[in-house]
Amino acid sequence: MIVGHGTRPREVLGPADHGHVAGGIVSILLRRYVCRACGAVLTVGPRGLLRGRRYSAFAIAWALALFGLIRLTLTAVRETVTLWREEPHTANLGWASLRRWARAVRHRRLFSGLPHPPPTASLRRVAGRAAMALAAEAPAERRGLREDLRAGYGGLSSR
Repeated sequence: MIVGHGTRPREVLGPADHGHVAGGIVSILLRRYVCRACGAVLTVGPRGLLRGRRYSAFAIAWALALFGLIRLTLTAVRETVTLWREEPHTANLGWASLRRWARAVRHRRLFSGLPHPPPTASLRRVAGRAAMALAAEAPAERRGLREDLRAGYGGLSSR
């Protein structure tokens, strides 16, 4: 009852893994399917995409690790993970997306399978706990990498 229904373009920000240039913008085609019985449309894309997020799962998990484990500032994390560095109106504000991601982890709207953080934990602590759990989910062949990169690869495995 499911049949092909064309494609739809989508832009994904941030690196797909540590071998790619940080902050890249990749345009991909998502495959669409329609159910003939109920009319529902399904969209299928490659591993590493998160619904409702412009950044790749690797980029988000890596950013959480840089903030929570390596303890970089919001601005330093932004400069490491994305090309969107030189916007004059936001240059001194850090990175609002990273704070949103940490809040989403806290409220189980992002990487919902992770252990629930304490309700009074700071955003940095929430990010650190999430990064440790994501690093533990990294594939065995990535275990020799730094913990922040392992967290990125764990983000590819987690939903």
